[in-house]
Amino acid sequence: MDLLNTLVDKGLRRELPSREEALAVLATSDDDLLDVVAAAGKVRRQWFGRRVKLNYLVNLKSGLCPEDCSYCSQRLGSKAEILKYTWLKPDEASQAAAAGVAGGAKRVCLVASGRGPTDRDVDRVAQTIAAVKEQNEGVEVCACLGLLSDGQAERLRGAGADAYNHNLNTSEATYADITKTHTYADRVDTVRKAHAAGLSACSGLIAGMGEKDEDLVDVVFSLRQLDPDSVPVNFLIPFEGTPLAKEWNLTPQRCLRILAMVRFVCPDVEVRIAGGREVHLRSMQPLALHLANSIFLGDYLTSEGQAGKADLDMIADAGFEVEGADQVTLPRHRADAAGCDSHGESGGCGSHEESGGCGPCGSAGSEPVAGAEPAEARTDLVAVRRRGAGTDLAPNA
Repeated sequence: MDLLNTLVDKGLRRELPSREEALAVLATSDDDLLDVVAAAGKVRRQWFGRRVKLNYLVNLKSGLCPEDCSYCSQRLGSKAEILKYTWLKPDEASQAAAAGVAGGAKRVCLVASGRGPTDRDVDRVAQTIAAVKEQNEGVEVCACLGLLSDGQAERLRGAGADAYNHNLNTSEATYADITKTHTYADRVDTVRKAHAAGLSACSGLIAGMGEKDEDLVDVVFSLRQLDPDSVPVNFLIPFEGTPLAKEWNLTPQRCLRILAMVRFVCPDVEVRIAGGREVHLRSMQPLALHLANSIFLGDYLTSEGQAGKADLDMIADAGFEVEGADQVTLPRHRADAAGCDSHGESGGCGSHEESGGCGPCGSAGSEPVAGAEPAEARTDLVAVRRRGAGTDLAPNA
């Protein structure tokens, strides 16, 4: 296909595709799907080889959130029967993080529900960062605490945080359909604060809430403009007890097209498959590794993922390798720009929410893709997390 040849050439040059080209990727047929994956895979291998970065989530504080994000099981008014607990102590969080690092994760994502941290919360997280880094030499730490006030990003960086995650989630035009208690502009402001403080910015999206193709392209183009180092792609987990519980709009094929479009628009950025991959990609998860170079290991914030060993076996069986702690995630030109140490040919500094990354969002009430068959509701695949942080059971890593 001329379209795919053009997109590969642009991806190898780090050139932005047109909106029309990005939309065309989402509109390709299932007959062309393997060609789309192969084309985007060439771009992925150019910048990241066959390495897969593993990340591990630690939910520092679960539930009890005052925000009304429609996709979120921790939202105000959620009836989802998730774990609810207040702040983990630093040593508890460090022990949870150690399980992920032992499983091969090189980045630990410390997440807390809420609108944003108080200064006391920042102090608390600073102690947790210190505990995690003391116990796990060389580990990267990403914080995801919500909207940041002036000076908080600098304090987190001073405490040893390497990155900050705050997802845009959906397009600016549809954001108010998903959340009323804060704005799209608030989210953009927090990503910019993190970037300005010298933190590696991590910001992504949530797909599968009934959004149109134009909304997906809009949010990915907005992310390209913000220039985060990491872009997590969440696939909505339709939790019972949330407003989007009936939004089963994704097929494995559509998930792959979305990941391919993100890779073409953000060719040299860490693209992470985040929440919902097990639910929506299912047996086609290995194909997604040809598009994304990063995944979460084990469980998510409030839902369970597949067994950590199954993740590692999947990576090996698909012909990929786990990225080592001594390898730089990002290509050299991005790592140098971020002031990171660079190893090897393609560099990593290095994200995260939940349906899975530091949070999923979508566009409630928008129309499904024209001509698309609604996906079967696989509620049997949505398992609420009952192990790991906040419980007495061993974590999945």
